[in-house]
Amino acid sequence: MSVLAIDAGTTGVTAVVVTPDGRIQAKGYQEFRQHFPQPGWVEHSAEEIWQATLEATRDVLTKVDQSELTAVGITNQRETVVLWDRETLGSPRRAIVWQDRRTADICDRLRADGHEDRVTELTGLRLDPYFSGTKLTWLAENEPHTWALVESGRYAVGTVDSYLIARMTRGTWHVTDVSNACRTLLLDLESGDWSDELCELFGVPRDALPELVPNWGEIAPTDPTVFLGLSLPIAGVAGDQQSALFGQTCFEEGESKCTYGTGSFILTNTGTRVVRSDAGLLSTAAWRSPDGELTYALEGAIFVTGAAVQWLRDGLQIVGNAAETAAIAATVDDTDGVVFVPALTGLGAPHWDPHARGTILGITRGTTRAHLVRATLEGIAFEVRDVLETLPELTTLRVDGGAAENDFLCQLQADQVGRAVERPEIVETTALGAAFLAGLGTGVWGSTDDLRDTWALDRRFEPGGDRAALDASYARWTEAVERSKGWTG
Repeated sequence: MSVLAIDAGTTGVTAVVVTPDGRIQAKGYQEFRQHFPQPGWVEHSAEEIWQATLEATRDVLTKVDQSELTAVGITNQRETVVLWDRETLGSPRRAIVWQDRRTADICDRLRADGHEDRVTELTGLRLDPYFSGTKLTWLAENEPHTWALVESGRYAVGTVDSYLIARMTRGTWHVTDVSNACRTLLLDLESGDWSDELCELFGVPRDALPELVPNWGEIAPTDPTVFLGLSLPIAGVAGDQQSALFGQTCFEEGESKCTYGTGSFILTNTGTRVVRSDAGLLSTAAWRSPDGELTYALEGAIFVTGAAVQWLRDGLQIVGNAAETAAIAATVDDTDGVVFVPALTGLGAPHWDPHARGTILGITRGTTRAHLVRATLEGIAFEVRDVLETLPELTTLRVDGGAAENDFLCQLQADQVGRAVERPEIVETTALGAAFLAGLGTGVWGSTDDLRDTWALDRRFEPGGDRAALDASYARWTEAVERSKGWTG
């Protein structure tokens, strides 16, 4: 018995097959294009996401015995808004991505009208372009012909998971889970159900939204005529960060993880109660069991970390690939005073400024690419420290995601936060979490205890360095962050 997991991320789709001992047996990957129609706007073609899903899955299927597959798990970039025709499954426009900043003015307007406190009370979130609700308001106000077909019931509205499930089931199922739904600004966090009050505020017809289902259990069957001949139960669904929390086996209250992906996301399990933060963290749903019990989390969402390295590669073209950044950064002892605030799509937790922009300070004629590369890695570590400063009880941090393979970054992180950093043998815990959910839903694993037994430590990074010097560099970082704020306001 093994499980197929689909991880539909922000820059590409990964497909993995996970065995009962928690090992990734095979992997496939396919990138898709990023579209930037205007400064601050980010879009994806829904069809390209689907085609990348098929390509990644087709690749992994060539490496395994398909008869051993028992279920499919799905995890995905959250907050991205997708519209599609319920009959043809074609999308009338590109998806608006979670990084997109076009709704900053709508957020400002709703805030000025006094809605933010009530929105935060109901959702655990804040008014920020990051979340899905204001993207839907923007569509209603700016693309009325498209929105009329949403209101008539012809077009469905959903997140990437619900879109993929619709494609895998040939349009038969329109569903999502609480970990995705709670990021839309349309879910009542305490009840775990769509809120009529919030749907009215953002102008979204409730009938267009997906049905809410548990995170594991047999949710929907794939249609083999459209999904590569596979007839399997979709038995696990979760947004990528909650999936990584599950994949890191952080099942107990107080257990935390940090995922380094396009952005970085720190989640702490808060058990069956909603914990509110006054320090810029989000209250969010982690998962819901088939018996209806909700588990919650506190989240620090950082928008650009790995994407900053991608920018060095693709935008500035000063590195060939992400893996070489550690070696380049190690060629200099420090950044020679250079500080990079990678607010390329605004600032998330704990600052929450959609008008901030990327800022590089301290450049001189002696600045080299090594200084800038090191400043980028330090910027990632500083951003995570910003969030962890609000979680003083944290003793150990589990890390995952592609950048967690970077030993230089992991040691920087441990030094900056003054806490041990633990990296598991499998850093692709987002996909692993989706597999765990689907396997739990179909009996591959009998309990979360069985899942915990599969977690294995690869390396533990102990904090070190000169504390005074580290704190001084962090103080310089915080000053640079202040200078990056409000640039487009």
